[in-house]
Amino acid sequence: MSEVPALSIQNLSKTYNNGFSALKNVSLTVPQGGFFALLGPNGAGKSTMIGIVSSLFKPTNGSVHIFGTDLLENPSVAKQYLGVVPQEFNFNQFEKVQDILITQAGYFGISAKEAKPRAERLLKALGLWDKRNNMSRELSGGMKRRLMIARALIHKPKLLILDEPTAGVDIELRRSMWEFMQQINIEENTTIILTTHYLEEAEQLCKRIAILDHGEIRINTEMKDLLAQLSVETFVLDLTQPLTHPLVIDKVTAIVQPDEMTLEVTLTEGESLNCVFEQLTKLGIEVGSMRNKSNRLEELFMRLVDKNIQSEDSMKEAGL
Repeated sequence: MSEVPALSIQNLSKTYNNGFSALKNVSLTVPQGGFFALLGPNGAGKSTMIGIVSSLFKPTNGSVHIFGTDLLENPSVAKQYLGVVPQEFNFNQFEKVQDILITQAGYFGISAKEAKPRAERLLKALGLWDKRNNMSRELSGGMKRRLMIARALIHKPKLLILDEPTAGVDIELRRSMWEFMQQINIEENTTIILTTHYLEEAEQLCKRIAILDHGEIRINTEMKDLLAQLSVETFVLDLTQPLTHPLVIDKVTAIVQPDEMTLEVTLTEGESLNCVFEQLTKLGIEVGSMRNKSNRLEELFMRLVDKNIQSEDSMKEAGL
């Protein structure tokens, strides 16, 4: 018998009182375990979907099941499985850090005696233990973001939704947060749904991806299968010595020289980066380092969004 999905959304629609249709008959299944990326441009419907799953909004039509439990029929049971880290800070700014976790645990029927060691473990893991007796308003933005994660995990949910969890967080802190999330995912088999504007995070962490746009699911597939669709890739080559003359390289789609120390090489499927390096070596040009000009997922994402915008513009021009 197949495993019950962590999240099952069927024919979900949401139309607000002003007539705006935020979700249009959306169906989505998130399997247990691993990271799942839910991406989309601003206004795509992600916040509405998360709001419905976390019981902030009621859907116009459709159903939501969390680990097989109907959210609309048994919300108290379904929400035991769920932890949510929203974009906005929504805790009591005048409550102590540790007390915020213990209070949250109480909402799930967890006693203070049981909650305290859980809170200690989470605060230590997220680098907040030294701040446990501070008022939450005294924390930096990055610390507040980590406190939100600790609060969402205090009742040991089987499904964790992270809505832009690293927004405004510096690179080093982002890396440590993701290491902790990966640990939670592996050690406790917590399913994690991630929305983020840092698309490199989604590419590195998530095995599956769904892209939502204008209230509809445009893509729902394995990350590796989506990235395999990318036929064009641009590499940035940092040179060790300045290049003072225009360069011509055979068997590449395009080569651009932004400045005397940099080359941008665009390759399509079948073109070899090794061939580029061989030609540069023959010309006595040494490359110090190399990187992708843009994240691969970002490139695909922007193509999808641009395609949909162009399609809408064409419909408007046709009077449809």
